[in-house]
Amino acid sequence: MKKFMEEFKAFAIRGNVVDLAVAVIIGGAFGKIVASLVNDIIMPIVSLLFGGAKFSELKATVGGAEIMYGNFIQNIFDFIIIALVIFIMIKQMAKLRKKEEAAPAAPPAPTKEELLLAEIRDILKEK
Repeated sequence: MKKFMEEFKAFAIRGNVVDLAVAVIIGGAFGKIVASLVNDIIMPIVSLLFGGAKFSELKATVGGAEIMYGNFIQNIFDFIIIALVIFIMIKQMAKLRKKEEAAPAAPPAPTKEELLLAEIRDILKEK
């Protein structure tokens, strides 16, 4: 049991697990922000464009069953906005990485051995 607890502790403390936990928490909060953006800002504007219809209330009755297709439309908007924001973030991160990679690294200082060989080369050229 002690070995199991040690292995679990090593697993839980590793950077990848902690990073994943942070990503899940931030993702949940980000989902709430996007849902608010869609529900409170975008969908009222879209509903005005379509004659004031509230998408979340759109439904069809088929054989006594209500099909809430308005919620489906709302979820599609949520998905598109989340995908767009993630795409823009990844694209910007890629640009930053390219800039970091494009910056040339300074050449390393020559070693004592290289300096000595250069002196010998220069002496041989003079003769």
